[in-house]
Amino acid sequence: MSLWSLVARASVTVQIVMFILLCASVLSWVIIYLKFDLLKNAREDAMRFEDRFWSGINLADLYARVKKNTGKEFGMARIFEAGFAEYARAHKQAVSNTEMMLSSVQRSMKVALAREEERLDSHLSMLATIGSISPYIGLFGTVWGIMRSFTALGSVQHASLAMVAPGIAEALIATAMGLFAAIPAVIAYNRYAEKVDRLAIAYENFAEEFATILQRQSHALQHAENEHAVGESGREN
Repeated sequence: MSLWSLVARASVTVQIVMFILLCASVLSWVIIYLKFDLLKNAREDAMRFEDRFWSGINLADLYARVKKNTGKEFGMARIFEAGFAEYARAHKQAVSNTEMMLSSVQRSMKVALAREEERLDSHLSMLATIGSISPYIGLFGTVWGIMRSFTALGSVQHASLAMVAPGIAEALIATAMGLFAAIPAVIAYNRYAEKVDRLAIAYENFAEEFATILQRQSHALQHAENEHAVGESGREN
């Protein structure tokens, strides 16, 4: 009884179950590979952008570089781009209320953050689904195969283990395939969900730090403008 012969001799229902589980396993491995590549690049991009951001570069120059590479950079760069664009727009419109301006900047960064988290979370639910339902699909195939074997025993007068063993063996293959599809999907989902949470926390921390920097810059500009106005008023007097 080779593995292939057991699969070939299985009932049509069990073979359909096996085919579904095979497709689920292939799909889960494709997602595992793509998510590994995505999260690896996202982590490297975050570290690279943080190095640039904290290197002392002028924020306007950094924004110009990020804007030039729109569509090529993600993660923190997108959050920074959204926040600085709103900050520049508010200054261009001469918004005097610092709190209102910072509130609009934070809303823009929050929207960008939500989009980046959605990009990181993409297809993770599919891994969770495969990991949770594959064992039950395999169990259904096993139960169906065992039922078929015992039903066939009812039509003979002298039953033996040799008669029922092949049917049970081919039915159990469905359970094995269900576990084969489920276990990697569950492990990958838990691992990737942890990485996504870490990146999301890093993005949120960066957004808060960037908002604090913009707040300091706004207060400094406002203070300089007030001193300039007082100086002009003193000259006129």
